[in-house]
Amino acid sequence: MSRFWSRLTHDLHPYVPGEQPRMAGLVKLNTNESPFGPSPRVLEALRAGATDDLRLYPDPQSGALRAALAAYHGVTPNQVFVGNGSDEVLAHVFAGLLKQDGPLLFPDITYSFYPVYCRLFGITHETVPLDSGLGVRVDEYRRPAGAVILPNPNAPTGIALTRAEIVALLQMHPNAPVVIDEAYVDFGAETAIPLVVDYPNLLVVQTMSKSRALAGLRVGYAIGDVALIEGLNRVKDSFNSYPLGRLAQAGAIASLEDEAWFQQSRARVIEGRARLERGLAGFGFEVLPSSANFVFVRHPGHAGAALASELRQRAVIVRHFAAPRVADFLRITVGTDDQIGALLAALSEIVSA
Repeated sequence: MSRFWSRLTHDLHPYVPGEQPRMAGLVKLNTNESPFGPSPRVLEALRAGATDDLRLYPDPQSGALRAALAAYHGVTPNQVFVGNGSDEVLAHVFAGLLKQDGPLLFPDITYSFYPVYCRLFGITHETVPLDSGLGVRVDEYRRPAGAVILPNPNAPTGIALTRAEIVALLQMHPNAPVVIDEAYVDFGAETAIPLVVDYPNLLVVQTMSKSRALAGLRVGYAIGDVALIEGLNRVKDSFNSYPLGRLAQAGAIASLEDEAWFQQSRARVIEGRARLERGLAGFGFEVLPSSANFVFVRHPGHAGAALASELRQRAVIVRHFAAPRVADFLRITVGTDDQIGALLAALSEIVSA
């Protein structure tokens, strides 16, 4: 610690991302990255954009990208906000929309950046317990609230709500911002974006890191009522007036233009998830129903931390959360066929031993 830190800095407990180890022959299944590369059109756009124009600032409004996203999702460009990955978008959301007079509600087991943002921005919050199957119970959100945020599918569980359940939540809180964080929605859940036309309090956040394999470009966005987007722009322009670089904007637009690659890639992940679920169930794992590009599992005969350690010794990295209620669970990213095979082979050794 430094004596020059502010009081805020002393009190922060930062988010800890999944590690990015550099090990030869590593099977890396801990950070929910796509196992497949981005669309070839993206790579072409990046090469075409690597010109002398990089000396110039990018479009601060990301106009072309916002127009492309609006056309893709059937909204208007002034209903779209973009940022450096969905984490930056969420930071602006927490600062601009979620600090209200009442508490912010979110699940007790969820994306661990949420409480970090609450501490950073001084937001009062309450956690709502998941049920015994680690699912979100929408009826439990029928309580006083200044705002609500839910990942759908939830992370790290992978369990999704239906669009009808999101409607029920919106109707419970018509006068509060409701944010649906859809980082993994493309792998099997229903997006809430069609609801923004009828619910001015709804903001939907998505990312191009997962299903579009652009984690390295850092492109996230939000879609909602014009007034919500205006609020986010006020925060952005008080913090970072040029959020997305030229290459990020060009690559993201190219990705949206290749629908065939997107559909093929997400289908391959869904097929890999089914294979992974079958293999894990065959070894006696409890596998939660996942609509994401990962599975959340535990084995009745093995502690989660011990399993993660045994896998690491075999050069297989998965994510373990040492948190109440889920300490025996592992979150395992869906990888390539070869990666899934290596994981299952390693688990076969561990479980049989």
